[in-house]
Formats: sequence, C-alpha cells, structure tokens
Amino acid sequence: MALSAGFEAQAPSSQLRAWTLLYLALLTVLVAFCDPNEGLIAVPLGFFLKNRLELDAHELAVFRLAAAIPLYFSFAFGFARDYWNPLGLKDRGYLIIFSVLSALLYLYFAFAPLSYLTLLVAVFLLTSAYLFIDSARSGLSSTLARQFEMSGQVSALWGGLTALPTVAALMIGGRLSDALEHRLATDALRNLFLLAAAVFAVLSLYAAWKPRSVFAPIDASEQPRARVVDELRRFFTHRPIYSALGIWLLFKFAPGGSTPLQYYLQDTLHAPDHVWGEWNAIFYASRIPAYVLYAVVCRYLPLKTLLWVGTLITIPQFLPLLFVDSVRTAMLVAAPIGMMGAIANAAYLDLIIRACPAGLQGSMLMLAGALYYVADRFGDVIGIALYARGGFPACVALIVLAYALIIPMLRLIPNDLVLYADRR
Repeated sequence: MALSAGFEAQAPSSQLRAWTLLYLALLTVLVAFCDPNEGLIAVPLGFFLKNRLELDAHELAVFRLAAAIPLYFSFAFGFARDYWNPLGLKDRGYLIIFSVLSALLYLYFAFAPLSYLTLLVAVFLLTSAYLFIDSARSGLSSTLARQFEMSGQVSALWGGLTALPTVAALMIGGRLSDALEHRLATDALRNLFLLAAAVFAVLSLYAAWKPRSVFAPIDASEQPRARVVDELRRFFTHRPIYSALGIWLLFKFAPGGSTPLQYYLQDTLHAPDHVWGEWNAIFYASRIPAYVLYAVVCRYLPLKTLLWVGTLITIPQFLPLLFVDSVRTAMLVAAPIGMMGAIANAAYLDLIIRACPAGLQGSMLMLAGALYYVADRFGDVIGIALYARGGFPACVALIVLAYALIIPMLRLIPNDLVLYADRR
C-alpha cells in the first residue's frame, strides 16, 4: 500500500508498531490517572465540594469553570512542547520534570488545611503542571501515529485507556461520598492526594526509560525550528485544522451531560450519591468495547466512512434520558448512551491527529484539549441555566442540535485526510 498523504514517510514492521502501541498504552494509562480534572481525584473532589463544603449546582459549576482556567490556554503548553527542549530530553524532559513537580505539589496539599480557596489553588497549580505532561504525551503519541500510519489505532487507544482511570475514579468517588459526610472526609481526600503523588512518582520513572524502538524514528526525523512567529503563522494558516477543531468543539458541547444530570438524578429521581458515580462508570466503561471495535475497523474502512457513521449514531445519543423516570431506568440507559458516542469520539480524534501540521502535534492536540474544556465548562454553566428554566429536556434538545450541526462540517474536511485507512 502506498503511503497516504498527510503521513510522514515510514514503513515500520507490524512488530515495531505493536511495541510502540504498548509503550504508548502504558504511558496513556499513567498520565490519565494523574489528570486532576478527570483522573483519580476528580470525582471524589467533586463530592467533597458538594457534600462537605455544601456547594449548590451553580457554585460547583463556577468552581470547575475557575479551576479550569489553565485548560483554556492549553495551546500555549502544547506550543511550548513543540518548540522548546528541556534538558535536551524532549518529551521525556517534560514528563520527568513536571511529574516530580506534581508529586511534590500533591504531597504539600495532602497536609494543607482544606478549604474552598485551598482546593481552588491546588487544582489550578496541579492542572498547570499536568498540562506540560499531557502536551508531551499527546505530541509524542501523535508524532508516532503519523509516522507509523496508525492514527485510528492511537485514537482508539487514547479513548479506551483514558476511560479506565475515569471509571476507577467514579467508582471510588461514589462510594467515598459516604465518608465525606463525616469527620473522615479530610483524611479520605488526603489519602487520595498521597496516592496521586505516588502515581506521579511512577510516571517519572517510566519517563526516564527510553526504548530505542520508540524514540529512534523521532530522533531521526528532528528538524531545526523556525522562529516562534513563523511557527505560529504556519500553524494558524494550516487550513485542515479548522474543520477538525470545529467538529470537535460541537461534539464536546454537551450542556446537561454533567452537573445538570447529576442534580437531576439526585434531586428529581432521589438517587444516592454513589449512583451518580456508578452511572458515569457504566457510561465510560461501555465505550471501551466500541473503541476496540474502532481499532479494528479503522484498518479496513477509510476515515470518511467512520466519521459519517459515528456522527449519525451520536446525534440521538442523549435522547434516551428523556424517558428516564427512575434510578433503575437511568442505570439501564447509561451503557447505550456511552456506546453511541464512542465511535464518533475516536473518529474525530483520528481526524485531529491527521490534520496536525508537521512538527506541531503538541500545539494541535492541546488546542483540541482547550476547546474541549471550554465547551465542557461553559456548556455546563449554560446547562445549569437551561435546567433551572426549562428542565432537563431543554438540555437534551440543545445537545441534539449541536451534534446535528456536525453534519455540514463534515463536508468541509479535505478529502486527502480521510480517504484512506490505517496501515494494516
């Protein structure tokens, strides 16, 4: 098979691709567990704010909006990864330095008095350090995906493996909510901070390892950097990024899928706290089989087909929530709702990897991350307002509309990005 446009020239063996995917898989799991916004501590921290500090839905949404400020500037972290080379170690330098820094921050905040302001500062600083780590992981993964012609497989790997720590955090967080009602709340959160510090320590050790089979192709393809202004101009004049990021922004705008749904389940359906954690755990766990399926079919079907199929499936994704009238039915629809969005998520991320300007993978992936959090956090605030005025059906209607608007966006994608499948 001839090399497709948009991929760097490389003809790796299937064994080399397999080893590379394994290395990226372990790296992805470790980094995902460390994410302060969606990893190990995210859900327990949300329950601490809701139950122990007694924040209402609006106050909780505002906390998440403020704590996520560094995420809105993720592009800057990605561009730093693309342009600067700390300690001469490239991506490994970012991973080692900021993993150690994050571990120290977690140790400090584990023993600091916990209050609204302390937790806000903690999440802000931890998020800032984490973004350097995620930039390195994203840029490294995207670079290898393009060189080895396996953007679809890497996309599926990201989706499936980042779901694992999310599911674990949700299960822990839901059950931990009982402890957060009592004096042991601070101790429970401190133990989670200490566990997170340990995970960061493991990540720093993993980053110190440099398997030649993974890094030799990257070292060989390194090119001298142009001036900062020239690199920025090259990025923002690369037309394929706009259709890919526009689709991603619409897909991640889901008002009602977070805080409004949580309060709907708990206040309207009278579900205990652990049900919210378990509902989301089912939602994310059910996506994993769909990601596995995508990893297989992306080697046989062109991305264009997968984009259209995924979009048509995901448009009605949240409609089953309109028929929920009890905790039991809410739990029953969690799995199909999760599965309906997984193919689209993998396909859109696949498109983002292919649309990256050469050498600026970190910038592209982190800009996509920034758009995700802008859509998610502001969508959450909008969802709360809709929920207060029109109830939960109004939130679902806006989600369906946003997803339907993706269809005309698909026609704007350059054909040379999507008319081929991954290398088998």
